[in-house]
Amino acid sequence: MLNRAKGVLVLEDGTVFYGRSFGANRRVLGEVVFSTSMVGYPESLTDPSYNGQILTLTYPIVGNYGVPACGAGQIPDCFESDGIKAEGLVIHDLCDEPSHWTSGRTLDEWLKDEGIPGIYGIDTRKLTKRLRERGVMKGAIQTLAEGEDPDVEGIFADLAKFDIETKNLVEEVSIKRALVYEGPGPTVVLIDCGVKLNIVRNLLRRGVRLVRVPFNTSFEEVLSYEPAGVFLSNGPGNPKVCTETIRCARSLLETDLPVMGICLGNQILALASGGETYKLKYGHRAQNQPVIELGTGKGYITTQNHGYAVDEGSLARTPFEVCFINANDRTVEGIYHPEKEVFAVQWHPEASPGPYDTEFLFDKFIEAVRGYKSA
Repeated sequence: MLNRAKGVLVLEDGTVFYGRSFGANRRVLGEVVFSTSMVGYPESLTDPSYNGQILTLTYPIVGNYGVPACGAGQIPDCFESDGIKAEGLVIHDLCDEPSHWTSGRTLDEWLKDEGIPGIYGIDTRKLTKRLRERGVMKGAIQTLAEGEDPDVEGIFADLAKFDIETKNLVEEVSIKRALVYEGPGPTVVLIDCGVKLNIVRNLLRRGVRLVRVPFNTSFEEVLSYEPAGVFLSNGPGNPKVCTETIRCARSLLETDLPVMGICLGNQILALASGGETYKLKYGHRAQNQPVIELGTGKGYITTQNHGYAVDEGSLARTPFEVCFINANDRTVEGIYHPEKEVFAVQWHPEASPGPYDTEFLFDKFIEAVRGYKSA
């Protein structure tokens, strides 16, 4: 039976949404963002890029196919990390009687198990419209037990002191020490800024030996693994906070090693070469973002989850050129080095959830890795 206890979502602009609590009973602060994805809430909630954020799902009913019972081991087969990384969840209607053959528990049970609060029964269309008009905002969820009332004044006091822009969210989700996935092929070093596990799956599927290292691994340590290529992963927050990763990437660009970046990795490479990034008004978060490949004019539907973008004008002082743009707002979606095997994209070609239109980019990277190894 669904919990009928009160819950509240507040935004830094003074807006208050009252609803009902589910998941864990607690108060959390974060950046309130929205995703228009219709499915894929298990993958989205476990995506480390949502660390520090309160996720709003615009699809009206959530939880209808439950939460899959994932396999154990280094790489769970249906999540994108070892647990929920979003701070909280905001939805319109919660289904507590899921129907799917893979379901092992309800969404409510999963959030309780992970200590994550959720609120349902609010007008998510109104909330999304506010975020589109005013931009993403700091916010808070407070979930309660039956009979309790929310402390709205206390929440606003906490929000006034909350600073997410300078917080190193990557440090919270990056691996703490190197982890090796053995494979028959050449070694690729994956710099983990909050990597989605389907990136790991895609690289291993292509036969490489993968060494996953923390975000602050030095250039010298990366080279000590004798890699034939380096991969810069996705991750949460402001890319400019990742000073150690930027420093390592700057040195990598002075070598001939093949390098590929995804999402935050795209921004890191731009910053490492002298470019700039900026915060988008409300970001790109969905499974239906169209991108256009410059030169060919081909269009692809992509999965995206980012709040920052590369400043196209700033690339003039770097060796990089733009190779993909967003069809909706013309922002930079991909960059490449015309003289080296270095490229990056702003979206997630590994999907999970979403379309697999651009998984060929992993093949392109591995081809360069094998070419470097045999050179």
